[in-house]
Amino acid sequence: MIDMTSVSLGRSDLRVSPICLGTMTFGEQVGEPDAHAILDRALERGVNFIDTAEMYAVPAREATFGASESIIGRWLGQRPGMRQRIVLASKVAGPSRNMPWIRGGQGMTAADIVASCEGSLRRLQTDVIDLYQIHWPERHVPAFGSLYYDPAKETSATPILEQLQALAGLVKAGKVRCIGLSNETPWGVHEFVRLAEQHGLPRVATVQNPYCLLNRSWENAMDESCHRLGVSLLAYSPLGYSLLTGKYDQHAPHEPGAPQGGRIARYESVRKQRWGRPEALAAARRYNQLARDHGLTPVQLALAFCYGSWRVASTIFGVTSLAQLDENLDAWGTQLSPELLAAIDAVRWELRDPAQ
Repeated sequence: MIDMTSVSLGRSDLRVSPICLGTMTFGEQVGEPDAHAILDRALERGVNFIDTAEMYAVPAREATFGASESIIGRWLGQRPGMRQRIVLASKVAGPSRNMPWIRGGQGMTAADIVASCEGSLRRLQTDVIDLYQIHWPERHVPAFGSLYYDPAKETSATPILEQLQALAGLVKAGKVRCIGLSNETPWGVHEFVRLAEQHGLPRVATVQNPYCLLNRSWENAMDESCHRLGVSLLAYSPLGYSLLTGKYDQHAPHEPGAPQGGRIARYESVRKQRWGRPEALAAARRYNQLARDHGLTPVQLALAFCYGSWRVASTIFGVTSLAQLDENLDAWGTQLSPELLAAIDAVRWELRDPAQ
């Protein structure tokens, strides 16, 4: 077991391991027996925090909608007493991003949020979700690789207050302990907190956003906003969709000779996103070489960057094998010297955030 001191999430009473097991590979790249083995090993090694979502597995498709939650639910059902040992997080999907099987592609009304939570509870075979998050904003925001806010694209139909009231009802009913956001902006976090305080509603405890060497956009106002508001960062994609593992340093994901097991190599839809940009791979290769120059593996450098940051409460990663899980967990405790951190900043100054 790794010696990890648990951390508080925001101003809530939730305490979690500073490493979180993401499960979006369960039901697509990872079959159920292997997923259960990964969950068992994570718990054995000190991870008590598990994150999933109603739309998982990823890449999202109708046939695997809810599969990750169902796999976790059956794992819990086969292990009496396990539920009390873990902190379980899930997410309600925002308005459809070309996923008409989620609420018919409509918005996210109070009724939608409640129905989605009920579905997640059934699949997870539990009475309560410890942290229930809005997967992406109902309103239009620049996210998932989009860089600029465009008011002309605004189609919001459900006020934030209505969303908060729906989440408050779930908390009051004992179906959710705490609430959080994901893929949010500084304005969004401030508005959720302002309305919660104004109307006596539950306060968001967390924001789950990308944060890694290839995307440090969190440091452009989100870090100050959340620090001052008492909202914790759950950092996702710390390995940049495996670009920061070094496996694509010789051959790009789409080239002959590249390892084919990873999502970015396996799915063209992923390569069309921010992680598939040539600039992202070029920057990853620079960071990976920087790691080797300092006697580290690329995985150690990338994860230590998140593990050691004051900005991060818990780092979320997904894996497809026990070997990957162990490698990621073994990186805990890796220290980055001031000189190495300065070298990382120097690369960022030159290349900025290519996977923003």
